[in-house]
Amino acid sequence: MEPSTTAPPAGGPSPGPAGSPAASGTPGLPGAPQEEDRKTRIGRYVALFAMPFLMVTMMYATYVGTMHAPAPKGMPVAVVGSGQMAEKVVSALDSLPGDPLEPRLVATAGEALDLLKDREVSGAFEIPASGRGEAVIHTASAGGASQASTVQQLLAPVAAENQWQITTEDVAPLPDGDMSGVAVLFAGMGMMLAGYVPLSVLTMSLPFLLTLRRFVPLLIGWAAVTSTVIWTLLGPVVGAVEGHYLEFLGVGMLAVGAVGMTQVLFTKLVGPLAVLFGMLLWVVFGMPASNLALPVHNMPGFFQFLHGVLPLPAAGESLRSLLYFDGRGIGGYLLPLGVWIVVAFVLALLKERRSGTAIPAAPQVTDVSTPLPALAGGPVRSPKVRYFAAVAFPLAILVGVVGSMSASMHQPKLHDMPVVVVAADAGQAEQLAEGLKPQLGAMLDIRTGTSVDEVKDRILEQEVVGAYVLPSTADGTATLYSSSAAGSSQQMALQSVFQQVAAGAEIPLELTDIKPLTSDDTMGSNSMYVGMSWIMAGFLIMAVLRGGAPELTRLRHFVVKLAGWAVGMALWLWFLFDVLIGAVNGHAFELIGFGAVTIFCVSLVTGVFTRTFGLAAIIPVMLVLMLAGVPASGGGMSVYMVPDLFRMLQDVLPLPAAVDTARSLVYFDGHGIGRNLLTIAVWGAAGLVLQFLVDLWLAHRERRAPGTQPGTQPGSDSSGTSGTAGSPVPVSGSTKENDDLEPVPAS
Repeated sequence: MEPSTTAPPAGGPSPGPAGSPAASGTPGLPGAPQEEDRKTRIGRYVALFAMPFLMVTMMYATYVGTMHAPAPKGMPVAVVGSGQMAEKVVSALDSLPGDPLEPRLVATAGEALDLLKDREVSGAFEIPASGRGEAVIHTASAGGASQASTVQQLLAPVAAENQWQITTEDVAPLPDGDMSGVAVLFAGMGMMLAGYVPLSVLTMSLPFLLTLRRFVPLLIGWAAVTSTVIWTLLGPVVGAVEGHYLEFLGVGMLAVGAVGMTQVLFTKLVGPLAVLFGMLLWVVFGMPASNLALPVHNMPGFFQFLHGVLPLPAAGESLRSLLYFDGRGIGGYLLPLGVWIVVAFVLALLKERRSGTAIPAAPQVTDVSTPLPALAGGPVRSPKVRYFAAVAFPLAILVGVVGSMSASMHQPKLHDMPVVVVAADAGQAEQLAEGLKPQLGAMLDIRTGTSVDEVKDRILEQEVVGAYVLPSTADGTATLYSSSAAGSSQQMALQSVFQQVAAGAEIPLELTDIKPLTSDDTMGSNSMYVGMSWIMAGFLIMAVLRGGAPELTRLRHFVVKLAGWAVGMALWLWFLFDVLIGAVNGHAFELIGFGAVTIFCVSLVTGVFTRTFGLAAIIPVMLVLMLAGVPASGGGMSVYMVPDLFRMLQDVLPLPAAVDTARSLVYFDGHGIGRNLLTIAVWGAAGLVLQFLVDLWLAHRERRAPGTQPGTQPGSDSSGTSGTAGSPVPVSGSTKENDDLEPVPAS
């Protein structure tokens, strides 16, 4: 899962060269944009298309590249014992193919458990002192649920080879309120967003606040507020965190402070382009290095190095120490946050003293009363509106990401999963089904059948998740059919349930995966990342253009460019995932075609809202298209393990349709693509119709605006100026070359 996997928009500012709306100025009118020549305007457009291209590419190249087939490398484990047998076990673990483990021999179980609680090892293997009997595998699921599972999978075969019985002990279990262990993940992600999203807004709307003497006090207050909001969402609202408010606040203020201070340094160096640097460090590199979603020992060595450097891993591990390990080792995790704050502050101070408060490509203003060009070329907003937007925009993104993702995924609970009980005799199948319903009726939607072949087809068509086939003889073996390609999380849950059922009936159970995952998709996450990349490419282009080139968002101007963008991005993403990374093999024509249609339709829908409501529309669009779509897609966690609302949304939202299409093409011979294409087409058709209506509304609004000539914004005079506080400011784009600049409301 990678809820997350969402990146905030660029905040609207153009990253273009001098002469763009974000960069140009008229002498004597600070921050006022001047008219562009053709060459400058083309440069601005190229920069605007480059920004979403780079954001989508950075995020999904890294996520797919690191997470499509993760394998442990050098995972530290402790072996408890002494003598020849212990040394033999260490040697066996050290020689496993691929070097997944890095075993170390310790004398006592207490020493091993201390190492485990200090998270210096990922697990501990306590072997029988006599060489016979029972071996104990110690894990700490609070240090990473997937890490604990990986340790068990690697140590169990060694115990089996020595004919030892196995007992597992979780020395630091996850709490009931956070059974999936996502609280620290989304807390850390929220702190990263709180640190870097506001800077893209402040750069264009309130740049005078970015002097250190103004920014540092604001950052301290903002860090305290956002840390409290994150704790409130994860604690009293969702129930994933209990207590620890003051400690949580302290970690949050350091984490938000580290990211915010570094981001203001980036802003002073490269202006609006700082959003790309921030996204790369805090989200793109931060997630694989965090050890919060997957074990960091499953990542390439570069990310293992970054684990001890970047703020997201530092914040996440610090919170783990506080919430689950009684604060053990927290000082070492907090140290990088302090280093980021101090180094960034010193460098920003030196930059200010050397070159003043100027920010590249940002308006030159000295205080809030100086008029600023609206991001979309509309009338200048009042200081109160700009202050409100600077707080509300990043806070809404923060609440949306942390609140929605944690609420949907913090406590997975199996419910209504469709399975079939199969027996040669229909009465026998019905009898077993009725016997299972009192205990499993809430978890499973139990159906019956008599044909194994028919049930296999239903699994491949994803009508049911699995089938439990009773043995045909009294001493026979039962079989559980399922498909990891349809979702590894639901397969594991199903196996756990029916292993207990078979054990209770004292029947041997054989597990059969009729459609397994490929070696290039061992986590089953490829389809989710492919679908998310299409959706993000669709809505991000309209968000960036709404801020930097609104004259391109009118349908008749943009539809051809939009089609080109959709096809080009779909082709590039297929090339990236298939040819460069090797995670998605084959089905090039279908993936490119469906991807282009998805990107095109999502862009149409997004444009309706951004043109009507301005950049504020990015929040609900992102919430619906991305954040609600992730749990509804079943890409990371089964839809039978999230709240019922998301199962209802599965057949409605475009992201589940995109994810299911990518999965179906690779594993299920394209079954269900027609239904998914219809879902996407309905969204696209609605977007197209609404785009025409928005065109008519804006044209009518332009005609009714007093003193407005064609090609100027409502609220402007006939020369194309708009004023705030009595100061006339030329509006960007009110030139003869841009006569069709649409009169969109300013954000």
